[in-house]
Amino acid sequence: MEPKTPNDVIEQQLTRMMRRSNAIHVSTASGEVALERSSYGILCLLADEGPQRLGSIASAFHLDPSTVTRQAQAVVKLGLAAKKTDPGDRRATLLSLSEFGERAIKEARDFRRQALDLLLAEWSPEEVEQFGRLLGKFNSTIDQWETGAVPTAITDHPLGEAGRPRQDA
Repeated sequence: MEPKTPNDVIEQQLTRMMRRSNAIHVSTASGEVALERSSYGILCLLADEGPQRLGSIASAFHLDPSTVTRQAQAVVKLGLAAKKTDPGDRRATLLSLSEFGERAIKEARDFRRQALDLLLAEWSPEEVEQFGRLLGKFNSTIDQWETGAVPTAITDHPLGEAGRPRQDA
């Protein structure tokens, strides 16, 4: 068996993390609301940045607008968000948190952060800070890659430019 490179280890650990996170449904501590990951992401964006057009949400998550439309319909149906006319452009629609959605996302985030407190209790404050900083740096690098700001060598890779499959493949 060949020795593992740092990228071998990172790839394996990312795979394990994704597999585990795919199995987790987000819920409030009371269990009043169970959210799919996609709903949780939209609600967090609305909580952090305020009402958004669906196109802005699609752009933020690098998703097709039709996908975001379906996800938005789900959170509206649950009463967690509401659609309203954009006062700046009456032709456009904004998605915003409902009062119920504000409470649900706060409870879900508090619950998840308490779980992180427990999971990381044995880590030093410096390790926790470094982990958060490096995750942020990793996500920022992925954002740059997805927008096309990638090294030339990566664009020649079978994944194609910005991680999307090549059209000629």
